[in-house]
Amino acid sequence: MSDYDDRIADLERRVAALEGKAAVPDPVAAGIVGYQGEVEFGGPLSWQIRFGAAGTLQLPDGPRVDVLAALGHPVRAAIVRHLIANGAQPAPALSEAAGLRSTGQLYHHLKSLVAAKVVEQDSRGSYQVPPTAVIPLLVMLTAASDVAGQLR
Repeated sequence: MSDYDDRIADLERRVAALEGKAAVPDPVAAGIVGYQGEVEFGGPLSWQIRFGAAGTLQLPDGPRVDVLAALGHPVRAAIVRHLIANGAQPAPALSEAAGLRSTGQLYHHLKSLVAAKVVEQDSRGSYQVPPTAVIPLLVMLTAASDVAGQLR
């Protein structure tokens, strides 16, 4: 569900409450979760988001699990890290960066990353991380490193 869809659903809940059809729970009663970043990968990028903790737990798992699964393989994580650090890359460069010997292996991993919208293919056939995903992906990699105890 997109941010737009979330906002529409929230407005619908509020209107229903005003019409006496349903009680609207306080969306921030459980707290707020957020992240932000300003980086210089392929140009200046800035991103900030704050979202209700309870709302985060209520979002459908499908899309987020797809993203986590796409990042959950060492080769795919290496491809994403390489693309963030180096910008758009053709398939042979990604194959070399990930230490893959066959294009079949590479395309298997790229298919997973593209399906999850973690990576996209540009008009020249190169692959890149969408600019809007760079900071969220860096946050996920940082958070995973924190959970794993790598930052302490």
